[in-house]
Amino acid sequence: MARAHALHILVKTQTEAEQLKQQLAKGAKFGDLARKHSLCPSAKKGGDLGEFGRGQMVPAFDKVVFSKPTLEVHGPVKTKFGWHLIKTLSRS
Repeated sequence: MARAHALHILVKTQTEAEQLKQQLAKGAKFGDLARKHSLCPSAKKGGDLGEFGRGQMVPAFDKVVFSKPTLEVHGPVKTKFGWHLIKTLSRS
C-alpha cells in the first residue's frame, strides 16, 4: 500500500492560502507559517501530518499527496475543511 509523509497549512479562504504561498516562495519556513496560521490541530507540529496511507485523507488532498512532485508546495487545494497548502516530504 502506498504511504506518504506530508505537511499542510489549513486556512479558511483561498486568498489567505495564496498569500501564505507567496510568503513561502519568498523564503518563509513552512512550519513557522503552519504554527501561526493553520486551523488544523497539526499546526502545533508545524503542519506535520506524519505518515499515512492512500485513501486516509479526503480525495482532493490524497490526489495531491500521491500524484504531485515531492518537496514542493502545492495548492491552494479546496476540501470540506477549507483551503490547504500541501508539501509532501516523502512517498513510498
